Amino acid sequence: MKVILPVAGYATRLYPLTENFPKALLKIGNKPMLEHILDKLNPIKEIDEIFVVTNNKFYTQFSKWANEYKSEKIITVVNDGTMSNEDRLGAVGDVNFAIDKGNIDGDVIVIAGDNLFGLDMQKFVNFSKEKDSSVFAAYDLKNPSLLAKKFGTVEVDDNCKVIGFEEKPEHPKTALAATMIYLILQRDLYQINNCLQEKNPDNWGEFARYLIEKSGMHCLPFDEYWYDIGGLEQYKEVQDKF
Repeated sequence: MKVILPVAGYATRLYPLTENFPKALLKIGNKPMLEHILDKLNPIKEIDEIFVVTNNKFYTQFSKWANEYKSEKIITVVNDGTMSNEDRLGAVGDVNFAIDKGNIDGDVIVIAGDNLFGLDMQKFVNFSKEKDSSVFAAYDLKNPSLLAKKFGTVEVDDNCKVIGFEEKPEHPKTALAATMIYLILQRDLYQINNCLQEKNPDNWGEFARYLIEKSGMHCLPFDEYWYDIGGLEQYKEVQDKF
């Protein structure tokens, strides 16, 4: 099993912190944001390689970090060749780029590099096996109004199969916020390229809806903690918490 961590964004909402420094390497507590995610992944025996997809602007910084970071897994830093927010590939494009460059042909975990979460990733992997399905995780905010216009929202049936997915609705139907924590089965990998060809999506949520429609997915709710670090306000909040 491989992991793809797309961290090729330019994080303009975090300027000036990220004007010349990658968001995923900003420190949360005593270590870079990215290492909090890797702490969740390192114990999982099924994983043998982790691909960190960055851009040409920050490639040297991620390569230096990878050379210094001690991991039991192989870490491969991939350069998507972009230099600015204007020519970025986007999350779906970067995941597809890593699959192509790494000749990946198996199950893949995809996690956005700015997600901090309390979900047990072994439980997540086991959930996918149990459902025999590509899966993603959703954070239970308990109150649907807290999601309004902020997050993608997820509806599931009694078997945790996804029956609805809305991107930042004004009136959310559920309290489940979609996170970019995914496990895509080998049999569904080709749908990433199909989605790019058919939809040219701007964000990962569009691919999620595509895969739900084409192949079906299951969703694992969790409520430990989850932070989506988009701007300076969220970054300060997470710094205070950690």
